[in-house]
Amino acid sequence: MGSAYVIGQAAVCLQYMEQELLLFTAFWLLLGACDDLATDIVWLRLQLAGKGRSTRLSQEACDAPLIGRAAIFIACWREEAVIGHTLRHAIEAWPVQDFRLYVGCYANDPATLAAAMEGAGQDPRIRLVIHSRHGPTTKADCLNRLYAALCEDERRWGQRFRSVILHDSEDMVHPAELTVIDTALKGADFVQIPVRPEPQPRSRWIGGHYLDEFAEAHSKSLVIRDALGAALPAAGVGCGFSREMLARIAGHRQAEGNNGPFAAECLTEDYELGVLVWRAGGKSRFIRARDARGDLVATRAYFPSRLEDSIRQKTRWIHGIAFQSWDRLGWSPLDGGAGLADVWMSVRDRRGPLTAIILAASYLLVMVEVSLAALRIAGWHATPEFSPTLRVMLVACGVSLAWRCALRVLFTAREYGPLEGLYALLRLPVANLISIFAGKRALVSYLRTLAGGSVVWDKTHHDAHPAAMATVSAPRAAVPVKATQGACENMPNAMRTAA
Repeated sequence: MGSAYVIGQAAVCLQYMEQELLLFTAFWLLLGACDDLATDIVWLRLQLAGKGRSTRLSQEACDAPLIGRAAIFIACWREEAVIGHTLRHAIEAWPVQDFRLYVGCYANDPATLAAAMEGAGQDPRIRLVIHSRHGPTTKADCLNRLYAALCEDERRWGQRFRSVILHDSEDMVHPAELTVIDTALKGADFVQIPVRPEPQPRSRWIGGHYLDEFAEAHSKSLVIRDALGAALPAAGVGCGFSREMLARIAGHRQAEGNNGPFAAECLTEDYELGVLVWRAGGKSRFIRARDARGDLVATRAYFPSRLEDSIRQKTRWIHGIAFQSWDRLGWSPLDGGAGLADVWMSVRDRRGPLTAIILAASYLLVMVEVSLAALRIAGWHATPEFSPTLRVMLVACGVSLAWRCALRVLFTAREYGPLEGLYALLRLPVANLISIFAGKRALVSYLRTLAGGSVVWDKTHHDAHPAAMATVSAPRAAVPVKATQGACENMPNAMRTAA
């Protein structure tokens, strides 16, 4: 009798939790489903109209010379495992001479500096820039130092660059990237090309879930934003800015007391920069193109393969995009007369913390249902009573989930093949759990900064490079050049540093 009473009381409590969680999750999931369905409708209309599809480039277009000189920025901190591969591959992939690659390093990171020097060799198109401060500062602060080095070169040469392109230390660039961005900047101030995470056989689940997310985001979401004319966030890699627009933003920043176009106190300075282009009246474009062989013109890279690294990376994204951009950018697009499309996309960008809460509640609901099932096995019998409205909501949520799963499989399979498409379905719980933990950490991190904590470069660790795994380029012999501050004039052009 006592055990039956305990089981009954536990069942009553669990049933109450079940009802509340069902109402909460069903409401928010249905609201999110309506939001996602709206984007799906826009994307389908674009496809039916023949818009938003990948452009096929001829070999002549891929090999066309640049209209103007391009600068490529790479900020480095403890990237000795990958930066050499990145530089060697970029040199081989881009035979054109009309660009300069600026690599930002720190004096207290000799391993990265040595790897960058070895990767650069004697190529005059690469300039290593040693920061005057010890690292890590922030990525944006390092990028601002590179911007200062670019301005120094322009004054020295008496010639201005036409574009500035951002990349990360682990990126594997596409041979046609410079030409695609350079051409698109004829009618735009900011251009973004897709990011393509590379499959990692040793990290099918953690590293693999990035394939699914980027395949959909860079085949649908950014295509929609480009078509609607909404602000286009920069991904921080494979994104090019016109020199004039970057100078305009730098002027605004300097008037506010900053030392360059990048917000040194921001965790997602790339995202913010893309939005600022739009707010400054500039035109942004997302270019999805394929070369003559059918390969996507995109930035390839290995994303985090370990759970802790993935959570840390997404914590930084949520903190910067959802929390910091709310503080720093506000909702001024609405006040500034922007269309509803931009406000809509801003809301979608900042829903990460709410998504984490809803997902956590959903998995808690699963645990409650499992517990109720166990109680039924133990002898408790009761039929759940759901209102007609809740039943309709649950059915709608089920249909929406099936539709979302189908699209996830479709986008991943189209880019990576049917097998990865199947894995995309199985990886959904992994992606959800990472989002839950990252959302919680982002909130804690944000609250810490509100209490006066400093923003640090909580960068992602990289230990492998696609070019190395594919044996795209063979390593060169190390160049016996010692790089130190104050000794710049005694180095070859490729090795000159700026303090």
